[in-house]
Amino acid sequence: MTRRLLISYLTITLIVLLLLGLPLGAFYAQRERERLTADLDRDASVIATLYEDALEAGEPLDPTPADRYEDRTGARVVVVDADGIARVDTAGEVPRDFSTRPEIVAALGGERISGTRASETLGTELLFVADPVASGGSVHGAVRLTLDMGEVNSRIRSFWLALAGVAAVVLLAVALIGWVIARSVTRPLRELTATADRFASGDLAVLPTDIGGPAEIRALDLMMATMAVRLDGLLASQRAFVSDASHQLRTPLTALRLRLENLQVRLERGDDSPDLRDEVERAIDETGRLSELVSNLLQLARTDEHRMTVVVDARPLLSDRVDTWAAVAEERGIRLIGPAPSSEPVGVQVVAGAVEQILDNLIDNAVLASSAGDDVDVGLSTTTAVAVVSVIDHGPGLSDGDKHDALRRFWRGDTTRSGTGLGLAIVDALATASGGSVSLSDTEGGGLTVSVELPIARPAG
Repeated sequence: MTRRLLISYLTITLIVLLLLGLPLGAFYAQRERERLTADLDRDASVIATLYEDALEAGEPLDPTPADRYEDRTGARVVVVDADGIARVDTAGEVPRDFSTRPEIVAALGGERISGTRASETLGTELLFVADPVASGGSVHGAVRLTLDMGEVNSRIRSFWLALAGVAAVVLLAVALIGWVIARSVTRPLRELTATADRFASGDLAVLPTDIGGPAEIRALDLMMATMAVRLDGLLASQRAFVSDASHQLRTPLTALRLRLENLQVRLERGDDSPDLRDEVERAIDETGRLSELVSNLLQLARTDEHRMTVVVDARPLLSDRVDTWAAVAEERGIRLIGPAPSSEPVGVQVVAGAVEQILDNLIDNAVLASSAGDDVDVGLSTTTAVAVVSVIDHGPGLSDGDKHDALRRFWRGDTTRSGTGLGLAIVDALATASGGSVSLSDTEGGGLTVSVELPIARPAG
């Protein structure tokens, strides 16, 4: 903001300088040219008076006055008779025919004329004045004075340079003063920004500060402090809820595992059915996975801790979770469709257990949101940088506002269904911890598509 204020000050100053300097420079240039033209016109009248009698009588003209004038002023003097033939020329041979020159024709017609023209021979701009030599109402000849405009143009350029120098000094002064003012104006905003950055980094401690500034800025600082206090309390209550829920879940899960292990022992003593044995083993595996999920909930509550990542092959994990959830989906009349079989590995760099937990939460949500006869598609695609795990359902879907809120912890779109509102929040936390991201979009024809991008593991070395 300091830079914007400074640019604003300089822009306004520059506009004012242009509005004042350009007319002043143009006026000075015009005045210098008009002054020089007036001087030449007066001198031409004097020279015409000197040669008037000789031209009227047809006598030879003495070039001495013209030569002296040229030596003094540097102006070329040409005196012509009534036929336009030069009788005096301080810079050329005489006689010489000037009858075709426009200024001479105008002067012989009794008109005083002045102007400027470019001289290709001299490579400069010339100022000319042509006056008639007349008496008794008759024109006997004309006097033309031409002067190099180089000196006048040089003075005009010097004046423009002086104006530019003044403008540069003014701009520099405004820049220095404006920078000081802008810094003092934006200081409260910089302090607010620093506080906001600290809050964004997770440090919600409210420090005693007096940022000063306008009442609106002070009110904003107070509101941010209040927000930080409330947010810190909310996060603390959420952590407490997750911790309590995790501890409460450990007991029944442990009991279930013990019962299943006892059942396995009994089966080993009597019933040796392979199918039943497989089911029991799968149940024990699921309880182990649920225990791991509870542990991860505790880790989710400790948001300050950094989790190390590992490299896993996402493809077999995807197939395993689809196989596991297929029976659950089939009981609800839902067909769970996994990705096409492939032997090509898909190595991803994720936190330990992230892929399984992400899939469990997404498939569980998709099955619960679907109706009998619907399909739930689980897909896996890759790019050079990420692997995209997608779960597509054809349920009621979510509104745009709900898509934004769905990743928040404890948010529940349908409160009539059981759940803690942590499923998508856990997915988002695990994806973020792995360096990936989660996006929600509408399924074509209705439903919700959840896409999780996970970073592809880079080869070692």
